[in-house]
Amino acid sequence: MAGTGESTGERMRRWNGPALFSYGFRPMFLLAGLASVAAMALWVAMLTGRIDPPRPWDGVGWHVHAFLFGYMGAVLAGFLLTAVPNWTGRMPVVGWPLAALAVLWLVGALLHWFLPACGLWIEPAFLPLLSFLLWREIIAGNNRRNIPVAALVSLLALAHIVFDLEVATDGAALDGAALRTAIAAVVLLVSLIGGRVTPSFTRNWLVQRRDPHLPTPFGRFDRVTMGLSAAGLLGWVLLPQNGASGALLLAAGLAHLVRLARWKGARTFAEPLVLVLHVAYFFVPVGFVLTGLAALTGQVPAVAGLHGWLVGAMGMMTLAVMTRASLGHTGRPLHAGPSIAAIYVLVLIAALARIAAAFSPGNIALLELSATAWIAAFALFVLRFAPVLLGPRPARRRPGRSPGGAETRG
Repeated sequence: MAGTGESTGERMRRWNGPALFSYGFRPMFLLAGLASVAAMALWVAMLTGRIDPPRPWDGVGWHVHAFLFGYMGAVLAGFLLTAVPNWTGRMPVVGWPLAALAVLWLVGALLHWFLPACGLWIEPAFLPLLSFLLWREIIAGNNRRNIPVAALVSLLALAHIVFDLEVATDGAALDGAALRTAIAAVVLLVSLIGGRVTPSFTRNWLVQRRDPHLPTPFGRFDRVTMGLSAAGLLGWVLLPQNGASGALLLAAGLAHLVRLARWKGARTFAEPLVLVLHVAYFFVPVGFVLTGLAALTGQVPAVAGLHGWLVGAMGMMTLAVMTRASLGHTGRPLHAGPSIAAIYVLVLIAALARIAAAFSPGNIALLELSATAWIAAFALFVLRFAPVLLGPRPARRRPGRSPGGAETRG
């Protein structure tokens, strides 16, 4: 531990203000859920012609930006501000500094939605600040294992700045490399973090059930898979229609399928809180395979792979992490009841319908189904977890356990 002999949990408990600002996940997960509902509702209104996209954005660019940088930025902040103290043993960001960070994100999101000409110069400050905080803690805590996470957050922050600069100058950011760089960073973050928590939580659950069939530990195959993924995504960023890039993406997708099979997900059907991690990770190879086939053959719509990654992998994995971390870090049982399971089913429907819509251009019913299921999933998340995120931790707590530390360790 750096500094005094206090544990991370003890330092967090020193905060005696609103419970909302006692942990990084509380305000940021709540903001992420609310923003996801609002952003999708606004996108549907733009898509149906009820409102025009705010200048200088076109509708699709606005929609991509709201989720890729806004929503994902909030989720990353909530996860990392809670996880980093467990990684490094250093002082967490809590209290009024956390409140200020949440306000910065909220102001940026509102400006993006309603005054985007101003938001282009203010909103991009959030991810660089988060990146700075992450690097500061990792370097000070000598936590080399998580340097790749910090590097990817920095890459996402840089892509955000370039993306917004493209919009500010000519409004033609959507087809540029900045967007593909941001998507690649998110896919690698989901692969990296999801590749840790999925087998780890699966192992814990199977051990509790005394199941002898446990996930394969991280090893050489996982490193090769991540390296192949990085190479394929780099090729796609630079040459998205190139056959060699497509072949690398396809190979990476097959490697991810093998990686997922090694984690024993088929043995977790009794607990949706664990099973959802495997289902969410499945969309990582789906995105790789579809995007690779789009580059190789030209017969698969590129948008199918993108939504496999963003609606399926990003949407479902972030909901899986937000629900689990919110339960674990507030001392509640790690079990998904009917309402939480319904959240997972709804976002799965959203992902499948959106991918199907890519293969059926002009099928408004599938787009409406996807958008409706997405809004319902996140609305239910907010309704179910707002009391958890806003309220105090229950009085009863297992002795000797730091507040949810196992949920973000690593």
